[in-house]
Amino acid sequence: MRNVIIISIVFIIVCGMGDLKAQDPHFSQYYAAPLYLNPSFAGTGNNHRLIANYRNQWPSIASGYVTYAFSYDYHLADLKSGVGLLATVDKAGSADLKSTSLQFIYSYKIQLSNKWVVTPGLSFGYGIRDIDFNKLVFGDQLDFSDDGNAPTTDSQVLNNLGSANYFDFGSGILIYNKTFWAGFSASHINQPNRSLLEEESKIPMKTSIHAGVKIPLYNGVFKRDRISSISPSFVYQNQGNFDQLDIGLHFMYSPIMIGAWYRGIPIQQNAKDNTSQDAIVLILGMQFDNLEIGYSYDFTVSELSSVSGGAHEVSIKYSVDIAIRNKTKHKDKFIPCPTFLK
Repeated sequence: MRNVIIISIVFIIVCGMGDLKAQDPHFSQYYAAPLYLNPSFAGTGNNHRLIANYRNQWPSIASGYVTYAFSYDYHLADLKSGVGLLATVDKAGSADLKSTSLQFIYSYKIQLSNKWVVTPGLSFGYGIRDIDFNKLVFGDQLDFSDDGNAPTTDSQVLNNLGSANYFDFGSGILIYNKTFWAGFSASHINQPNRSLLEEESKIPMKTSIHAGVKIPLYNGVFKRDRISSISPSFVYQNQGNFDQLDIGLHFMYSPIMIGAWYRGIPIQQNAKDNTSQDAIVLILGMQFDNLEIGYSYDFTVSELSSVSGGAHEVSIKYSVDIAIRNKTKHKDKFIPCPTFLK
């Protein structure tokens, strides 16, 4: 009986409650992870761009969620294209349930006018999901006559528990000018199966709608070296039975950026998963010529607020200038990642 109970618990943890509960990691600094949000952001700057993201969600809960993302992208001006690579690692639980993916990203730039650009994008990825078998404890290891360290002899576990390997595809589209951007993206279009128990545990397709605008706070006749601005924006995401809205704004006065966000959907008063009132997010960042650093903290306002410890997140972006000969008069038509707008 104990074996059955333990196996049931492992099944719930490993499969993530099946199709109904599977959900991708989420970055509060979503525009500091542009390729993760939408593949169409690849090449939206004129430089080689390297970005690292780290998120520690619910640190007060033992072995919560830790997510890493690393990306590189570049604008191929002669081909009117952007290319990029995105690697993500997500760990959860005391048994190190880990999902790792590597994606190649391509986008194409279509100039509508002297001010507007449309960018469709595609992502092609490969994922691996596994668990540290040695950190799991099964029923036959709880026998008081044993030291608790012997490998399990349960055939149901030994024969079925393994790793999952899968291909993953996504797409998106982005329209923007120097002060406005809006986009749509879809991830896991093929809904890959990532079950570790030879069952079916598909990743539901995730869709995202996002938009924002930069508003300068000075439009006078005198030229200033630094002009402050605000950038309100939002992201709405849906995946399976989950939906989420992030809305807020950045205030920028170089080199300092501060931001405040609300995550939740207030009209959903009876949401059982409490995502209707999830978090208040505060962001602080510094922007230099080629380097941007951001830190944010999620103040959880759901029923988990007393035990979760919120979430810490750090982002670092580094841009490397390309050759001067490629800096044409059209460079301002391709906006950078709209996290810390200059």
